[in-house]
Amino acid sequence: MNTTDIPTADAIESTLQKKLHPTTLQVIDESADHAGHSGSNGLGYGTHFRVRIAAPAFAGLSRVAAHRLVYDALRPYIDAGLHALAIEIER
Repeated sequence: MNTTDIPTADAIESTLQKKLHPTTLQVIDESADHAGHSGSNGLGYGTHFRVRIAAPAFAGLSRVAAHRLVYDALRPYIDAGLHALAIEIER
């Protein structure tokens, strides 16, 4: 994998800003905490992320439906090696 294709917290944050217009957003790269685990790329970044997000788009949605919006927005990163995504929906 080319290191320029590896997902970054900044890229994920930018995408979520554009697609979901969140009122609260925090993207944390936790990849270093998972070194040696399944899905790790051995670089210590770009594979395991935590997203804390609140957005008007989540109003009236179940937790599963809100998570699906986040997953759909981040599909290109999942395809590029994002292995684990912890999503915390804030209301």
